[in-house]
Formats: sequence, structure tokens, C-alpha cells
Amino acid sequence: MVPPRRAHTLAGALKGWPRTLHRAPEWHRPYSERVTPTRIPLFPLGTVLFPGVVLPLHVFEPRYRALVRALMVDGGDREFGVVAIRQGWEVGEGGVRALHDVGCTAELRQVTPYDDGRYDIVSIGRRRFRLHDIAPSGEPYLSGSVEWLGEGGGDPAEPALLARSVGELFLACRQLLRDRDPATAGPDGDYPLPDDPQLVANLVAAASPFTLDDRQSLLAAPSTTDRLRRELQLLKREVRMLSRLRAVPVPLAELRVPMGPN
Repeated sequence: MVPPRRAHTLAGALKGWPRTLHRAPEWHRPYSERVTPTRIPLFPLGTVLFPGVVLPLHVFEPRYRALVRALMVDGGDREFGVVAIRQGWEVGEGGVRALHDVGCTAELRQVTPYDDGRYDIVSIGRRRFRLHDIAPSGEPYLSGSVEWLGEGGGDPAEPALLARSVGELFLACRQLLRDRDPATAGPDGDYPLPDDPQLVANLVAAASPFTLDDRQSLLAAPSTTDRLRRELQLLKREVRMLSRLRAVPVPLAELRVPMGPN
């Protein structure tokens, strides 16, 4: 499997959304409508997925071709777990220590098959989970035992205030990136930030020039408020670095989704 190179723009995170998102995201749906399996198929990747964010993939490895075929079975659940790899590219059953413990499910929305068995797929992040262990499934791909994670409570007014501040810093950071390297920033397109604080938090996390560890910490944040607070800190760091040093804190190659053999 190879994720395509991703420029850090809102357009990249939103590509295909909401046109392909025909029903409300998982966090907006009533509990009674949610599917709550304890075991789900896993797709380890060298990136972090957030709810509401589009994830296109090119699938060529046999075991993940089998996963795509299983997801396409009529009446089947098209949801699979995306979890970031801590080190390396390949993990097998019993290799859960090589994975981060918080991931996000993706819902398969579009499949383009090739004659040689490869697939181009488009999926959309749905809900966060904590991975407890790798569960033998009898299939060539991994499965895991997971616990679904909520978004916590708190003052409902605070996320809206934080989201506005995060949005302003995100736009400033994006402009500084564009000034420094237009190819890195990518095209904007007509993708204004949404009004929903939770979606703002997730899209900014996916589209900002953060390291994988930064993104993983944001995904693992217990609530939208905590995620937005952390993003304020990270974006201030990025803006300060770009403004004063005219540099980013990681190599430009690390600002793109890594390519791997899965």
C-alpha cells in the first residue's frame, strides 16, 4: 500500500469531502446508529488518520488486496482501522508494540480496481479507537481488539473560541509556508475552515506541517478542547520558526506522507 504524497493544505485533507460523505460523521451520529465491533481489520500506515479526513490509498500488497475485497462484500462492514506504525513498515500478529495504541477507523467509500488486482481506494476517517491487542483472524491481514474513544465533555463554548484562534494561526502558518515554498504549501482551492470545532481540530491536525509524533499526540488527546489547545501550542511553534528562522523544524521530506511497501 502506498499513500500518495500529501501537501499540507486544507484542500488535501478535504479532497472528496463532503461530496462523498453522504451521512453524518461518526461523532454526530446517535449512539444507537453506531456499529461497535470489538475486533476490526487493521491497516498499519506511516501516517495518522483523523475523523472526517479523506484518505486515498493505492493498494498493491496481496494481504491488503484481500482486505479491500473483504470490505467490498455486499452487506459487509466497510470500516477498517488505520493505526500509525511506530517504527519500520511491516508488522505481524503479536507485533502490536510496533504500532501506536490510538488509531482511527476509515470507511471505504470508493474503489477503483485494476486488471492486475491492485486498487485505488478512497476512505474517510470516522472514529477513534484504542488498540488493545492484535487478534488472530485467519485472514492474511491484521485484526485488532479495540475500544472506542469518545470526545469527552466540558464547556461547549470553549472549543468554539479555541477553534477560531487555531484557524487564524493555521491560516498564518499556511501563508508562511506558501511564501517559503509554494510547492510545499500546495494550492488552496475553495476550502474554508468549517464551523464545527471538532472538524476544525481534525482538519488542522491533518493539514498542518506537524511531525507524525505531533499528529499522534493530537489524535490521542482525550477531547476536542485538549486537541485544540495542543494545536495552538504547535501552530505557535511553527509560525515562530517560519517567521524568525525561515525554516521548518523537520526536513521537508518528513512533511509528506511516507511511502511504504504495504
